[in-house]
Amino acid sequence: MIQLFAFCAAAALFGIGLYCVISHRDMIKICIGLSIMESALVLVLVAVAFRTGGGAPILTGEVAHYVDPLPHALSLTAIVIGAGVISLALGLTVVVQRRFGTTDLRAVLRKIQ
Repeated sequence: MIQLFAFCAAAALFGIGLYCVISHRDMIKICIGLSIMESALVLVLVAVAFRTGGGAPILTGEVAHYVDPLPHALSLTAIVIGAGVISLALGLTVVVQRRFGTTDLRAVLRKIQ
């Protein structure tokens, strides 16, 4: 039941992020949408690893079900890669703003043409 709520929350977050990326033309808002979509991915990975009554994957014999540590490791990797992508996108936004004086993609395209 908890996994269902986590998957629904992740789907809602992903939808919000996708809406931000598709509907807005401001590069900063697009970066925020990408960050929200990354958070949804991490939430899905953590929800996949959840086990009711599960314990840490340390073989002590006290816990019958163990939590899978692989999705947690993948979520840490996704966080690091996402931080790199967002920092690169924000750096590109700063360069575009300094060069063209705006972060609106429509205005930038008008100035290029």
